[in-house]
Amino acid sequence: MFWKKSPAAVLASLLVIHLLAHTDRNMLLGFSPQIIRDLALSHTQYGFLAGAVWVLSFGVMAMFMGTLADRLSRPRIIAAGVLIWSACTLASGHAQSFEQMVVARFFVASGEAALVPAAVALLAELFSGKRRGTAMGLFFMGIPLGVGCSFLLAGSFGATLGWRSTFHALGVIGIAIALPLALLKENRSVLAPQERGAPFLEQALAVLRTAGSSRALGFTIVGFVLVHLVFASFSFTQLWLVDERGMNAARIATRIGALQLVFGTLGAVAGGAVGDRVARRLRGGHASFMALLVLVCAPLILSYRFVPVGSPVFYVGMCAGFFLPMAVYGSALSAITGMTPARMRSTVTGFTMLLINVFALAIGTVVIGMLADHLKRAGSTAPLTVVLFLSDVLAISSALWFALAARASGRQRAPATENVQPVRS
Repeated sequence: MFWKKSPAAVLASLLVIHLLAHTDRNMLLGFSPQIIRDLALSHTQYGFLAGAVWVLSFGVMAMFMGTLADRLSRPRIIAAGVLIWSACTLASGHAQSFEQMVVARFFVASGEAALVPAAVALLAELFSGKRRGTAMGLFFMGIPLGVGCSFLLAGSFGATLGWRSTFHALGVIGIAIALPLALLKENRSVLAPQERGAPFLEQALAVLRTAGSSRALGFTIVGFVLVHLVFASFSFTQLWLVDERGMNAARIATRIGALQLVFGTLGAVAGGAVGDRVARRLRGGHASFMALLVLVCAPLILSYRFVPVGSPVFYVGMCAGFFLPMAVYGSALSAITGMTPARMRSTVTGFTMLLINVFALAIGTVVIGMLADHLKRAGSTAPLTVVLFLSDVLAISSALWFALAARASGRQRAPATENVQPVRS
């Protein structure tokens, strides 16, 4: 397997694929006015497309695809995922109704669910513990870059080509990437049975037992899920700034997009690299670093909800909210894979993605909206300010869980960190 001899090239390739995945994923948001108009969608239908369809598919399939990646060739699992989501992105450009778009987007999400579990396990194998957080952070840089690219494409080439042609082009690009990727060989059948993942149900039960028996691993996963409530709040940020802080919708949308692109990317890169350096000096390693990171950002994020619009603290707090969730990715997944046996790293990653999508992104977003509506009916003049502040507090409580994980792990290295398989040809 010659390609494993160039970890940096593997990382660069996975970053490009991750960027493509999040560009395809967020293109629906970038073209939302045109798609709603052309398909005659209601806001409820659009919300279902952007939220429930994605979570139901991606959340469940991430764990299933993770079990496959622990048993079979990871490059080919990724290639199959890229092929599925790209073909369905292409199909999205042909959709003529809400029902057709639901089917297409459901399978786009199913295909994309194959990438993260397989890629995280692959990077955990190719990079040592001292560099793993940096590698993970660089890989997850694909999230803010993909979000930014989707809106830039929609506003530039998309304005000329239209949303259908843009979806077609992205689908063709993805298919072109998937075909050579499928040729990469990784023969995991030669591994001993105890070194490979088990069938789905057996593997899923083993993961639940592992997460339940390791307090450090369980606490880390809980903290990682909670910090994603910042993303749930982000869904209401523009509405909050316009309705309750009196900002101009078009101007703040552009500003939010630019700041998220810059500080989300900075968070992914700096969080992973700094985490690798600092974690070696802290008792509790990456978990202690994440707890400190959350506590440093907390005052900025909380004060941002109440300081005057346009003040330096306002924008610093907004940028801290974009920075924090991306900054914990490298350390969180480095810690999680380090505490997980190599034979189930993809499945544990998929399980974590399932929890994030269901509890933080889906349920979290719905609860924020419901509470805001309740406070509005009760006569509150700033319902979103109150609810988003409470959501921020809950996200910041992740520091407690990271601290508990640090206490449980101390400076001990889990045996799983040494359980790296040799490269076989």
